[in-house]
Amino acid sequence: QVQLVESGGGVVQPGGSLRLSCAISGSTADHYAIGWFRQAPGKEREGVSSITTSDGSLFYSDSVKGRFTTSRDNNKNTIYLQMNSLKPEDTAIYYCATAPSGPLGNTDYVDFGGWIFARWGQGTQVTVSS
Repeated sequence: QVQLVESGGGVVQPGGSLRLSCAISGSTADHYAIGWFRQAPGKEREGVSSITTSDGSLFYSDSVKGRFTTSRDNNKNTIYLQMNSLKPEDTAIYYCATAPSGPLGNTDYVDFGGWIFARWGQGTQVTVSS
């Protein structure tokens, strides 16, 4: 099965920047998209951004549009989330996920940006505070 490992989280003041990375390995299954999600304490998991595997098209949630940028490594085994102009409300655990082309199986999933994301990493904490 696919393995997703996030890194790059930390503590930053409002207005600061962080760059998250997601390393993808351990799977030969195809996937339609790779995305970033976040979950704050007491809140539902929400989509942040997605990148479509076939053509690299991008989709962002309204809350991060213009501040966050998602990109993909040339080997397509790593994706990034560049976060600028961070706000306290961006504080959350950030997860990397894939939208698989095969059967979902018995797993949690989230519908975001036209894709069904069902393969998840363990998350990395981002805290924005003065």
